[in-house]
Amino acid sequence: MVKAIQIEQFGGPEVMQWRETDLPELEPGSALIRHEAVGLNFIDTYHRSGLYPLDLPTGLGTEAAGVVEAIGDAVTTVSVGDRVAYVGMPPGTYAEMRVFPADRLVNIPAAASTQTAAAAMLKGLTAWYLVRRSYRVEAGDPVLLYAAAGGVGLIAGQWAASLGAKVIGVVSTEDKAELARNNGCSEVVRADDPDFVARVRELVGGDGVAAVYDSVGKDSFIQSLDCLRPHGTMVTYGNASGAVEPFSPLELARRGSLFLTRPVLFDFLRERADLESAAAELFGLIEAGTIQIQINQTYPLADAAQAHIDLEARKTTGSTVLIP
Repeated sequence: MVKAIQIEQFGGPEVMQWRETDLPELEPGSALIRHEAVGLNFIDTYHRSGLYPLDLPTGLGTEAAGVVEAIGDAVTTVSVGDRVAYVGMPPGTYAEMRVFPADRLVNIPAAASTQTAAAAMLKGLTAWYLVRRSYRVEAGDPVLLYAAAGGVGLIAGQWAASLGAKVIGVVSTEDKAELARNNGCSEVVRADDPDFVARVRELVGGDGVAAVYDSVGKDSFIQSLDCLRPHGTMVTYGNASGAVEPFSPLELARRGSLFLTRPVLFDFLRERADLESAAAELFGLIEAGTIQIQINQTYPLADAAQAHIDLEARKTTGSTVLIP
């Protein structure tokens, strides 16, 4: 038996229960991981609330890091005692230990702590698919990055800036503006600016940005389209304000033949080779100091409900880690 967070119904943080649960059998191709750190992400709140429905009852959490305690038959990618990290479905990382497919684990470089790895896998690989796959940032590109002081935002801002982009961060407070400026954003715009679109266009000479990375969703979607230059790319990858409402494709045409994508991380990591390549690029930048993972909050895993409350209230910055 191990302790884990589970839910039996969708709802607010109060539906999360810290209780004992059975571990599944260690089958061929799987590994048992003792978690040392668990990453907190906004998608966890979507799973909890039912915005992204799951079969109930269910665990929560999609990224973690720890030590391999045991391996099943035919496992060749990791060994007992290895420090490993992973991101994947179904949710269930909010647990002291977990059995997970061994070919979805990556070894943590010696220079990185397990907390750094737990904070970096989902958010770092999300930043990777944003700036390297969804819209491939080139030197000189102006890009607009929402939630620039959040976990993904701080990493994506640093990554895009290292590629030579002019990063304009969207933030909600002056404290977050300073944090964004220190992590790759050359300019910031307040989310509540009544002249938001005009301000963004002013910062890039009126033409609009090459790409928008929008994790807000419903409340910012049309505004984001209005910030793009002709043939610009709208990357909508989150729903912090709710799911984007249906719209006519003509909205893209009348703004200059825009491109629109709604990417999902796991579509970029279907093969182990893709996972290894992406993780190597991410951890290489972390080891070089190009990207710094900022863990600005930690909570006991048993207090995950409070972590959700603070995350949804926009009280957190950077990455948050839950400690079993």
